[in-house]
Amino acid sequence: MLSITRMLSITCLQLHLHVLQSLSRLQSLERAHFWYYMLELGFYGSLLLRISVDVKRKDFKEQVIHHLVTIFLLSFSYCANYIRIGTLVMLLHDSSDILLESAKMFNYGTGWRKTCDSLFVVFAVVFLVTRLVIFPSRIIRTTLLLSMEVFEPFTGYYLFNVLLMVLQALHVFWAGLILRMVYKFLKGKLEKDERSDEESEADVEEDDKGKEEKMDQGDCYCEKSKENLNSKLSMLTNSCVLNNLTHCRSSVANRTRKAQ
Repeated sequence: MLSITRMLSITCLQLHLHVLQSLSRLQSLERAHFWYYMLELGFYGSLLLRISVDVKRKDFKEQVIHHLVTIFLLSFSYCANYIRIGTLVMLLHDSSDILLESAKMFNYGTGWRKTCDSLFVVFAVVFLVTRLVIFPSRIIRTTLLLSMEVFEPFTGYYLFNVLLMVLQALHVFWAGLILRMVYKFLKGKLEKDERSDEESEADVEEDDKGKEEKMDQGDCYCEKSKENLNSKLSMLTNSCVLNNLTHCRSSVANRTRKAQ
């Protein structure tokens, strides 16, 4: 963690030496930009902390990589004064994420199935356009090629563009899952999230079965203990009755002898 922090600070210093004088006036940090960055960092930080206790799906590793890369890119662009490019990347991502979360919200409600399906279709279109067309053709092209007209390549240039390409690779991965869901949706066979893992569902079912078996075993143990307790009580009762009968017989015999 310290090495990453040192590398980030060194890279930021190099960035400032190259472009701070020319970009400080053009990319001044507005108050709205500052709070936008803080909200996004807090949001993705909470997602990264929550993902360890969330349901693990097929894209669990990809989610972890995405959150780490996003947090690093936000921190890097903020420290390097890449405010405009960072804001554009966040807006592109939020434009489809809002639709996705809205579709999930209506999916969990009752009587909102058509609204959920409509939002999912709009989300799929916005996701494919923003992350497979606009993001590589506008954002990555600008940072990778057009930026060479302003300054020469340096450490921050390679680091920044590599992380953006990692994001693009994740976009392609999720686009494949979304297209599969759209295909099943058009066929009328979409019943669950495409990211749901059959193995994880089987593990959940096995856990449920294990819990049921444990409960059954506990019930059997309780029944057996009750039966043993009842048998012991019956034996004790029988022994007490026999002792009382024997005592009564002996007392009657003694009385008869005395009477004679």
